[in-house]
Amino acid sequence: MTVWDRPEPPTQPVPLDRERIVEAAIALADEGGLAAVSVRKVAARLDAGPMRLYRYISTKEELFDLMVDVVQAEIRPEEQPGDWREASRTLARRTRQASLRHEWLADLLGGRPAMGPNGLAVTEATLTAFDGLADVDTVMRAVETVSAYFIGAIRREIANLRAERATGLSKHEWQRASGPHVTRMLATGRFPALAKAVYDGTDVDAETSFETGLEWVLDAVALKLTRPST
Repeated sequence: MTVWDRPEPPTQPVPLDRERIVEAAIALADEGGLAAVSVRKVAARLDAGPMRLYRYISTKEELFDLMVDVVQAEIRPEEQPGDWREASRTLARRTRQASLRHEWLADLLGGRPAMGPNGLAVTEATLTAFDGLADVDTVMRAVETVSAYFIGAIRREIANLRAERATGLSKHEWQRASGPHVTRMLATGRFPALAKAVYDGTDVDAETSFETGLEWVLDAVALKLTRPST
């Protein structure tokens, strides 16, 4: 029985329910990442005994599942997107925006499918936009391909943000600090392709990079969704 199917215990003198538990866990994660979330810390934030929380959740993994589903409500589109490209863009962009608000989400993306009500609604909206375009296996591979792109891009962006905080250096400050070493290495002539990228490439921000890559992936998926002439 999943955590969503299991009934909550009767109300105790100090009010407690899964919604309050998850809200407290998300607040802790927003402040300090997933490492800051434990049953003991959530219980302390709610001024409750840790054992009481185990009447509502069985494991920390269940708590993470509930946290993700709450954030899936932020990702879920308000209206059904008009076509598969717009549905894919909406899913990618809203997942990125949610991950920038809740950086811990990036650590939980890409695992087993989200089975909570909001996660299922997001998947339903996405698959509905592909209805009638191709057989179900092709559609599933298309959705997986787009998801693999934006999850990877989001994780890279979040990793860079964390690195900036850890080092105290922005992207450009880090590049300047690393410049002498990179210049010496490129001057050896051993890395001509990298040298061309460094000296001739255009530096773009994370959002531009994300949007460009997304459109390229959607263009590639579109070729697979094109029906052969009959």
